[in-house]
Amino acid sequence: MGTRFDLPEVDAFTRPYWDAATEGRLLIRRCGACGAAHHYPREFCPRCWSEDVSWEEASGRATLYTWSVVHRNDLPPFGSRVPYVAAVVDLTEGPRMMTEVVDCEAGALRIGMPLGVTFREAAEGVTIALFRPVNPVDTGTCA
Repeated sequence: MGTRFDLPEVDAFTRPYWDAATEGRLLIRRCGACGAAHHYPREFCPRCWSEDVSWEEASGRATLYTWSVVHRNDLPPFGSRVPYVAAVVDLTEGPRMMTEVVDCEAGALRIGMPLGVTFREAAEGVTIALFRPVNPVDTGTCA
């Protein structure tokens, strides 16, 4: 089997994030010095550079900031999943997060639409956060 480009490198620092995802919980980091939340997990605050940061469970709510429909990706295993929606969402807690939107036709996506977190096992021991419309009935074409 070749290199998996879709899998994160799990280390001692990020292990709490990946363990929480396996349990269906989304974690972010919050700075104790300035109060800013951030994602992706870092050992320091990207706003004020303080190392006084800790894990916090996010609500799992977000709004769609932008997206792109990927029709071709030659890196395994993405090629077998096209088309898919690569997206950036604004978490309720403040950070922007790169992700994938699922369970919705691309034509139904709208900037600012409410999304909720869901999870998919990418490989044994690695679960990733994805987002889907909170109220698919409102969009009419989301599954």
